[in-house]
Amino acid sequence: MAGMSLNDYFQRVQGAFYNQDGETLGELISFRDPHVMSSRLMIEKPERDVERCIDQSLAEIVAGHLRAVWAASSGDCVEAWKTQMIVVHSIARFLQEFKEEKWMLPMMNNACLDLRLFALAADQELTRTGKSKPGETLEKAAEALMSCFRVCAADTRTGEDCTKRWGLLYLVNQFFKIYFKINKLNLCKPMIRAIEALAFKDRFSLSQLITYKYYTGRKDMFDSDFKSADATLSFAFQRCHKGSRKNKRRILIYLIPVKMLLGYLPKLSVLERYNLPEFREVVASVRQGNVRLLSETLTKHKSFFIGAGIYLILEKLKTLAFRNLFKKVYLMLGTHQIEITFFLQSLKWMCVEDVDLDETECILANMIYDGRMKGYISHAHRKLVVSKKDAFPPLISI
Repeated sequence: MAGMSLNDYFQRVQGAFYNQDGETLGELISFRDPHVMSSRLMIEKPERDVERCIDQSLAEIVAGHLRAVWAASSGDCVEAWKTQMIVVHSIARFLQEFKEEKWMLPMMNNACLDLRLFALAADQELTRTGKSKPGETLEKAAEALMSCFRVCAADTRTGEDCTKRWGLLYLVNQFFKIYFKINKLNLCKPMIRAIEALAFKDRFSLSQLITYKYYTGRKDMFDSDFKSADATLSFAFQRCHKGSRKNKRRILIYLIPVKMLLGYLPKLSVLERYNLPEFREVVASVRQGNVRLLSETLTKHKSFFIGAGIYLILEKLKTLAFRNLFKKVYLMLGTHQIEITFFLQSLKWMCVEDVDLDETECILANMIYDGRMKGYISHAHRKLVVSKKDAFPPLISI
């Protein structure tokens, strides 16, 4: 395949087209297939040869692919991206031409994946040279992907076995990867609605469902819908192949904070198995109610947590650390009526800055409101009066 001639390539493309062999056709326009290494296919202007040998419906797609092969082999990632944009738009028209058929979806999937990857490289290059703003190239790639998305989403009258809507999940996952990269998560909402409206949404390939749940779980987390995030990220983690340790680790980076906010603290063995030492002291500080250690740990691993986009989520764990610290104060004093000054002193001992009695009351009031503590505040006596039964209910029951 790496030494494939132009005529041999054309024959393979035509054969796959006439046999409606979408898998083979998809491979023949994919940059993960060995044919892209053939110097005989690296043609700057392949249009004339293509028009002579390839069916008109496919001509623009094949010509665009060969030019992209030439551009990529020349190291011109920007030209490869621009040409791949043409390929994807051409495939959208190809999808429209063949109504009530879905055999060509593998070709669409491969072309859209290549477009996103070329856009990533082109975005870095154009940003480095000051010719565009960060993310601009990826946004344009998303616009091209949308041309395919619209065709697939509009295929509602075709029977379930033949509808092009089977191509939606793959496209949505490509959109997710772009929107998360450029930090435009609000654009994910219509994509999620489109998938959730499908009657066969649970029948997609497991790999694509795992990817979908991973990104929707992350979005739920950022929207502070932690129970939904727990369900979707847990789905992704539990069904991810046990040999895919790298992917399981990636899921855990988001699942661990979500679990902790819901009251579940991960075992040390899990952190060791998936090489996540950054969370070790986070877990220990929350369990101990050690607010000072939590602050120090967040600062120590700040670059890692910010890079993963979870720093602000982990900041929310301070509430749990406060809760466990205050529980220790309650247990130490052994009374149900506690002067708020004792809680203030514990906060100052933990080096919590700019805190006074009013701020301490506010922290306690929020805990009572959130159900992390049972009781009420007596403002007149500056005391916290806690319930004689389950003053600090288990976090997982909240």
